[in-house]
Amino acid sequence: MASSNAPNACWPSRLFPPDKDVSWEKDHHRLDRRRLKRVTVSPEEIGLCGCWQVLAVRRERVELGRKAKPPSDEIGYYVTSLSAEQLNDAQLIRAIRDHWSAIENGAHHRRDVSFGEDASGVSERGAAQAMACLRNLALGYYELALERGQTKAPSAKSRCRQMTFAQALAVLKR
Repeated sequence: MASSNAPNACWPSRLFPPDKDVSWEKDHHRLDRRRLKRVTVSPEEIGLCGCWQVLAVRRERVELGRKAKPPSDEIGYYVTSLSAEQLNDAQLIRAIRDHWSAIENGAHHRRDVSFGEDASGVSERGAAQAMACLRNLALGYYELALERGQTKAPSAKSRCRQMTFAQALAVLKR
């Protein structure tokens, strides 16, 4: 997915549904409005195996409150293997939101809560990726230990604090 700060020449704002046809949603101390434009393609036309649609989602956001950021207007681009008949516009927008929500609330949220990933001072790309891999390994190990009944620790963070390196290495060798 790529996005820009404002509608551009590829997907001018006039191509999206007009303001009167799209309502604002209030959630998380902000107003959001999403509009979808889709183009039906064939895998041969676009050169992507299984791709049947190209989507552009215009996201408008207005932060609420005293420390609100300036309003934003972005376009995210997507491709899908779904045919145009499978989901309507609202269902496609929901599917995209659910997909990103699962990512954010799944691995990233767990890494942040367990290991303070968002507060990490690691900024070099390769090092940040290596740290994310190590955090994922620790979370996976914790889930495995829970499933095997090898821990009663209430979280991955507390399990990591209880383990020695030798214990962790022994588990990985199994």
